[in-house]
Amino acid sequence: MKRIITIIVALFWAPLLFADDDIGIFEMILESKESFSSTSRALEQAIAESDLVLQATHDVRVPGKKHKARLFVLTSPPYIEAAATESPRTASALILRIAVFTSGDKHNTFVNMANPVPHAMIYFAESPNYDALVAAAGEAAGQIRGLVRAMPGEVVSAQGEPRRSEDHYNKYKGDGPARMMAKFRTWDKSQLVLLEDSAENFDNVVEQVVANLEADTVADSSEAIGWEIVSNIRLRDDVVHIGLTNPFIEDRMIGINSRFRKDGKSDLSPYPGVDHVAALPTELLIVREDDETVVLHYGQMWRMQLYFWDSGYRAFTANMGVPGDIVDSIEEAVLE
Repeated sequence: MKRIITIIVALFWAPLLFADDDIGIFEMILESKESFSSTSRALEQAIAESDLVLQATHDVRVPGKKHKARLFVLTSPPYIEAAATESPRTASALILRIAVFTSGDKHNTFVNMANPVPHAMIYFAESPNYDALVAAAGEAAGQIRGLVRAMPGEVVSAQGEPRRSEDHYNKYKGDGPARMMAKFRTWDKSQLVLLEDSAENFDNVVEQVVANLEADTVADSSEAIGWEIVSNIRLRDDVVHIGLTNPFIEDRMIGINSRFRKDGKSDLSPYPGVDHVAALPTELLIVREDDETVVLHYGQMWRMQLYFWDSGYRAFTANMGVPGDIVDSIEEAVLE
């Protein structure tokens, strides 16, 4: 019965269509009337009563502790099942993320999500099952919207920046003149190989990668050193998704995105970029393909453009070294 109700809610709350250039990589779903802690507790309870699976939570470190932010990492078993025959390299599409955060002079609480639909449009663009997979992502998005339906506040479905058309997501290589910074790479070309091993060593590779990450010392926000494992999700027998964060990436993504934004920014609310924390965690994929086990992560310039292009071109040119620092740090942590 719960499954039937969830599907009805998902369909009821799912937008019927998007206009061109109107699909946000983030979507605001609730302007809460409750405190940050009460909203977070209510969301976690709603997840527990749904068909979604809560994989992890993480309190994001906002610069100067000026705002509060909590990340929820989830999966949807029906969505995973819908993608069962897809390449394990598309696993990033299946990781669902919700953020609860405070913003504005009164530090009101908001809930948004990393929108599953444009993620499906990116990762499944070449799949013969594209339409069905985008529809499955839409159902997962509807399930997430349904979580906040009974929570105190104003339930909304507002597409957040950066926004793009479906065609843009299908061919995503970056935005505007900054595409050259991402080397005009699509998502699959942006997956960087960290190491390769035999297929039969898949489980051993997973264990070793996790052990290497956990053995590292995590620095403060001044340096991209060390990584914390937010989530470790075995989606199928041939793919494990590991979500990573550290103080450096949290500080830079919020600070850089906030720097050139004006709306919602004030002395009392200095970091409007807190509304982008559902871009976390950054990702490692461990996949088994044919006779190989491959450990992959993403070129960070591609990934940062996907989630933070609304920071503006100036923000990217002023912080050209940040993506490379993150990539180098992940490689050092995994390969130590």
